[in-house]
Amino acid sequence: MRHLIDITDLTVEEIDQLIATAEDILENPVKYQDVAAHKQLATLFFEPSTRTRLSFESAMLSLGGSVLGFSSASSSSTAKGETVTDTIRTVGNYVDIIAMRHPKEGAPYAASLRSPVPIINAGDGGHNHPTQTLTDLLTIHRERGSLANFTIGFCGDLKFGRTVHSLVNALSRYTGIRFIFISPEELKMPAYINESLKRKGLSYEETESLEDAMPQLDVLYMTRVQKERFFNEADYIRLKDIYVLDPAKLQNAKKEMCILHPLPRVNEIAVAVDDDPRARYFEQVRNGKFIRMALIMKLLDLKV
Repeated sequence: MRHLIDITDLTVEEIDQLIATAEDILENPVKYQDVAAHKQLATLFFEPSTRTRLSFESAMLSLGGSVLGFSSASSSSTAKGETVTDTIRTVGNYVDIIAMRHPKEGAPYAASLRSPVPIINAGDGGHNHPTQTLTDLLTIHRERGSLANFTIGFCGDLKFGRTVHSLVNALSRYTGIRFIFISPEELKMPAYINESLKRKGLSYEETESLEDAMPQLDVLYMTRVQKERFFNEADYIRLKDIYVLDPAKLQNAKKEMCILHPLPRVNEIAVAVDDDPRARYFEQVRNGKFIRMALIMKLLDLKV
């Protein structure tokens, strides 16, 4: 039985296979509409979500399966004091696979140790978000035709950004990737990520200036400053609008650069940018459904 807790649980070859399957689903959706007939997915979301939860539900329904679950901890027995592992062992009796989001780092891993069915980490605190990473990789592949030989800039909250951490770990296994980390000192990339890149002999640069980095970028990955990760509201207020991408800042960007964002956004991308052909974050949202369909098929060993 396979779980997906960290993006490195998948080999590069498996990621490439998932992308190929997702692209085939995009082209031939009818072929996959009954693949998961009579299978059930539980979405156990102990933390708020829109895109991730709904895309998992849409993915399972589009495969012909069904969905049950909850969208907040307050509507589950954890509100009565039940442990996460007891919840997982209970729900595992009703379904074939579980997608789980939790505010505590490591909770999905702990759940996987006792689960009778595959667990998919749908985000754990500031740690990992592997299915968002698969979504990002699919989007980059569709935009560029390859996952090799480009420069990507990550901008905003790099300290707490689980989507950033997962995507850096994934891209570090592909060839010719150069990283530029754009953040204030308080929200810098964690040292363990940088050390991992150094061990692999990979190039990265740290800067506080989005404008200076912009002309070098093939991909710009914007992130919001996450209020829910701050213990001090004054720090959040001081930093929340430190980077705002607007049309003026894009004047020196490459014409073929693509702009990604895991969403939700607050103020960090102006609405005026949405009409720029380089803005691909809503295509990114759409791609999330198809890569999650491919992942569900893989973990349940479902064939067309």
